[in-house]
Amino acid sequence: MIAGPPGSGKSTVGSLLAERLGVSFRDSDEEIVARAGRSISDIFAEDGEEAFRGLEEEVIAAALAEHDGVLSVGGGAVLRPGTRERLRAHRVVFLNVGFAAGLRRVGLSTARPLLAGVNPRATYRSLLEARLPVYREVATIEIDTDERSPDEVVAAIMHELDDRLEKAR
Repeated sequence: MIAGPPGSGKSTVGSLLAERLGVSFRDSDEEIVARAGRSISDIFAEDGEEAFRGLEEEVIAAALAEHDGVLSVGGGAVLRPGTRERLRAHRVVFLNVGFAAGLRRVGLSTARPLLAGVNPRATYRSLLEARLPVYREVATIEIDTDERSPDEVVAAIMHELDDRLEKAR
């Protein structure tokens, strides 16, 4: 599983990691859009964040039960206790991103419903600060992504996985 805040590279890194491991890749955000037949922004606007988080939890539960490859979960998925509990049963890679790098990557996009508003920079900073302990709570591995390309992040993940396998022997 790949988790982290917006701008950490979950979808890009998850796809590359799956390719490197020779397994399939799924993205919970893409599955939500497919299931709902609407964009995430539309779900937030029309149904609210709580409804979105409920759908997200259902999609992640189903993916964890039926998928044995790499799964990227949305940045706020870890906010739901049920999702955190399910994630604890799996290896979770937390892609950590600092404020400046994350802000540069997300570009203050209005496609990201939680960053839409009066002060997206302050909102992003608050989001990072509030979620950091929760990401760390579910993480098996933490990788800093700030000064790394997606390929370098995947190499760092592979190194950590290899180290853990070696120590387990």
